[in-house]
Amino acid sequence: MEEESSCARIPGGRSRLGAVMVPVWQCQRVKENPSAVLKGSGYRAVIEADRWVPGSFTLTVDGTPQSHVNLDDPTQLFFEYVQRMGHVIDQLGLPGEPITAVHLGAGALTLPRYIDATRPGSRQQVVELERDLVDLVRSALPWSRDASIRIRYGDARDVLARLPSGLHGAVDLLVVDVFAGARTPAHVTSAEFYRSARSLLAPRGVILVNVADGPGLAFARGQAATLSSVVVDVAALAEPQILKGRRFGNVVLAGSPAPLPLHWMPRLLAGGPHPAKVLTGRELRDWIAGAPVVTDGTAVASPAPSSSIFRVRP
Repeated sequence: MEEESSCARIPGGRSRLGAVMVPVWQCQRVKENPSAVLKGSGYRAVIEADRWVPGSFTLTVDGTPQSHVNLDDPTQLFFEYVQRMGHVIDQLGLPGEPITAVHLGAGALTLPRYIDATRPGSRQQVVELERDLVDLVRSALPWSRDASIRIRYGDARDVLARLPSGLHGAVDLLVVDVFAGARTPAHVTSAEFYRSARSLLAPRGVILVNVADGPGLAFARGQAATLSSVVVDVAALAEPQILKGRRFGNVVLAGSPAPLPLHWMPRLLAGGPHPAKVLTGRELRDWIAGAPVVTDGTAVASPAPSSSIFRVRP
């Protein structure tokens, strides 16, 4: 019989405190390490309590950490690449202004929760292939009932093409964070895919892409070249050693149909995590180093990381 963990606080709505809406928390018993075998992929998804951060949980799929959520404070972002995405999101429009966002890949809904907490009233669509994954997360780590978050099920590229016409040209933020286990599927890495994604963006909308790659960075450079062929401006954010291709890690690509504001760059650097590097303009082109644009005919899945990367030390 499974034991239950200590009480976890979960969002149960919002209440007004003066002029500010604040979360109302309710207590829920969370089973120890709830899990599910995903019917689509056969991967096992497990939710584990963070032993170092009370109220926080990590979602692991097929042995790969996919998401980290702090139920007590959804504005706290744990993974470095997610923090970098959060810094870009913070620059959109006016502080606290609601946005329209589409997320390809659900995970534990870390960024949708973050946007709901920092920009109440935002309209968000989340696309996820594995319905069982969302059911597991909804049961163990439910999000605010007041959040305007709609879940759509299906392949990211297929659903992207079927989104309501009202979203075309109206999306302020499009997040591409699609993984099958530890690898990004090939069909969401091509110029054809990115052109479909671009059609959703508002004139000054931003697309954020999580790219996982290892030494040499052939995959990441190809993704930067491909996104650059579709939108007007692109920036790459990562830890310097990753950008130098010295170890496996995540590169965040930010692209837009309009020039990315120059005043963003020092803010993105200052926000950390440190050390941090942002590549733009000539420096980004030099980093791409002539990598070819990826098409449907040449696309491959992202490289698999070493099995030792996600090993947890006792």
